[in-house]
Amino acid sequence: MITLDYITAYRSYLSIQTSKLDELRKTLLKSAVRYAAIRAGWHFMKQEERAESDIERTAAHNHFIDCCNILSRQQALRDEDNTWRNDITMERKIIGDFACYLSCFIGIENR
Repeated sequence: MITLDYITAYRSYLSIQTSKLDELRKTLLKSAVRYAAIRAGWHFMKQEERAESDIERTAAHNHFIDCCNILSRQQALRDEDNTWRNDITMERKIIGDFACYLSCFIGIENR
């Protein structure tokens, strides 16, 4: 099982924070928090509730992946470091984990 470790996630978060692409960065971070909230909420849902929420969760996950890809591409076009995108891999589960890490980092940073 491939996993994303804390250090890689945090290093990637710091790299994203250095981007001058403010709006794309904010959109990515907002989408991470939204997806992470939906994913965390699954802990409290019954199976039937999960089935009802699955479309929303998948859409939020897809949106977050799109945001990662868009920011990374734009960073590359502007010669910004986008190695974080390779570090979080192309695996959907890993990218979802990254969204949860980002939500955690943002929450702790803003206490």
